[in-house]
Amino acid sequence: MTNGFTCKASAAAVALTLAALSGAAGAASPGYVTNSQNQVWTTPYGLCWRTTGWSPENASAPCDARPRAEAPPPIAAAPAAPVPQPAPLAAPAPIIEKVSLGSDVLFEFDKAALRPEGRQKLDELAERIKDAQVDSILAVGHADRIGSEQYNEKLSAERAAAVREYLAQKGISEDKVRTEGRGESEPVTGDQCKGRKGAKLIACLQPDRRVDVEVRGTREVAGTGSPSAGAGSTSR
Repeated sequence: MTNGFTCKASAAAVALTLAALSGAAGAASPGYVTNSQNQVWTTPYGLCWRTTGWSPENASAPCDARPRAEAPPPIAAAPAAPVPQPAPLAAPAPIIEKVSLGSDVLFEFDKAALRPEGRQKLDELAERIKDAQVDSILAVGHADRIGSEQYNEKLSAERAAAVREYLAQKGISEDKVRTEGRGESEPVTGDQCKGRKGAKLIACLQPDRRVDVEVRGTREVAGTGSPSAGAGSTSR
């Protein structure tokens, strides 16, 4: 009886001591029993005593490791906006007429005013395309290598402009006619006039003095009612 009573008394004393320590340590270290120096009390085996108010939120080292907060799920990157693709370029209308008119027919030497023979050639061209659906006309003026490069470029541009103005008189809208002056940059005579001078050189370089006219559009083939890309195309 004495031993049993002594053990019970000892257990009660330990419980009261722990309770007292727990109450005293509550404010200093929530959840653990501390000593009089407010240090967490541990057993000889390094274990801590938890109080009844312990919870995972107030876990601390060296007694317990605070539970790690779960990392938020990765935020999926927004899909990249599609890169707008440029609209496909419309194919140019087919060529229905292509002529190269010598400037000796169109103009006097070193001039940009149309000769009667030149107007006749342009009348013939206008007649051939009057029933066509004309999309655009390109008139490119060329000059020979006699004179300065700047002068020849200006002269070739004036000759191409004269062709556009005359075609406008024949009922073709000037908005559809584009002109260029390429001066002496695109000769067709090559070296065949090398060594010639004066009148002989002027005569030899005649093919370089020209106006190329290119007509794009469509025309109907007689008897079929269907458009034709190259009906009536010529090269002169």
